[in-house]
Amino acid sequence: MAREPSAAARARKFRNETPLGRVRRARKIDRILAGTYPDAHAELNFDGPFQLLVATVLSAQTTDKRVNQTTPELFAEYPTPDDLAAADPEDVEAILRPVGFFRAKTKSVMGLSAALRDRFGGEVPGRLEDLVTLPGVGRKTANVVLGNAFGVPGITVDTHFGRLARRFGWTEETDPVKVEQVVAAMFPPRDWTMLSHRLIWHGRRICHAQRPACGACPVADLCPSYGTGPIEAKAAAKLVRDRSFA
Repeated sequence: MAREPSAAARARKFRNETPLGRVRRARKIDRILAGTYPDAHAELNFDGPFQLLVATVLSAQTTDKRVNQTTPELFAEYPTPDDLAAADPEDVEAILRPVGFFRAKTKSVMGLSAALRDRFGGEVPGRLEDLVTLPGVGRKTANVVLGNAFGVPGITVDTHFGRLARRFGWTEETDPVKVEQVVAAMFPPRDWTMLSHRLIWHGRRICHAQRPACGACPVADLCPSYGTGPIEAKAAAKLVRDRSFA
């Protein structure tokens, strides 16, 4: 039986890859992940742009599952930006306590609600340059809202996306804005939003930060980082998560 190539040997296969070759490989990875995760979508529950905006801000440094458990009470009490902007901060903090950093997040969601009320007529703007002016909203959050609430293409570089972009050898950049720029140049805009979902889903389910399930990965043959985690099928299968909300 032939020996499985080492991680170093597999990495060497990609060492002399041309920029065009890298783009072709990246798009092939995306096609495979599209078949692997045909129902990939944003895992935050929301009804409309305002709820998605608030939920995305709340999702920082916690899980989507925890946010989804918390936001129904928040939105029942404060369904509109006007309502949340005028709330008693202590009451909002009490609701948001389970998501962590609840004081800072209360300040952010109340601040962005006041900005929506005062500067945008109570409506979430559909332009990135406007969204990033809101308290607690950066490019990642703005792209989540644009792609999933407005249908405007955007790349969401969260920790999962950045990690996989580097593991796949698409970029060595660590700054999220630079990662976004590099990957955006490799794919047509129409693919950006779904590419983001697929990489995030793959990062949550198989390509974990600490022990990726390399032996269960559908794009293993296209990955320079194969071997970072267990490659034996049985060991890798134990690491696969169907729905981690990580």
